[in-house]
Amino acid sequence: MNLIRCDRSRKGPMLEILNDVILNSTAIYDYKARTPEMMDAWFETKDRGSFPIVGLAGDDGSLMGFGSYGMFRNWPAYKYTVEHSIYLEKSHRGKGLGKILLRAIIDAAKRQQYHNLIGGIDSENAASIALHKQFGFELCATIRQAGYKFDRWLDLTLYQLILPTPERPVDG
Repeated sequence: MNLIRCDRSRKGPMLEILNDVILNSTAIYDYKARTPEMMDAWFETKDRGSFPIVGLAGDDGSLMGFGSYGMFRNWPAYKYTVEHSIYLEKSHRGKGLGKILLRAIIDAAKRQQYHNLIGGIDSENAASIALHKQFGFELCATIRQAGYKFDRWLDLTLYQLILPTPERPVDG
């Protein structure tokens, strides 16, 4: 397996992974599958913000999973904080591959001089919470009943990793 940079040429497999997560889990608080056009807009946002999209490809080139980060909140003073996501193809979950993607995301955030990585995780997603804790993420907030999906209220937990970057933060 290899870490790769995902671009639009991987849109189809990325969409399959993402839509499986949307339709069958509480990892994304959304109801409807994403369309190719929505994915194009997502790529444009990542390109505009210079946000990396890292993937994990099998020896046969198939996409096993991907992750990225983007703006946390849309105000200038939040410029050093990003929110990340990791998604694995269903047959590759539970095999430790999330560790590889999360490490790559952390490394990219450091290179880009971000200070905070935020992960929004459903409070019942024990595997994702354990993964984040392994990398030093700490629970910083719980938003009770933040979402409603699968006929129940969902609590959203926010996990935070403070990075030693940027070297010289500036206002404005």
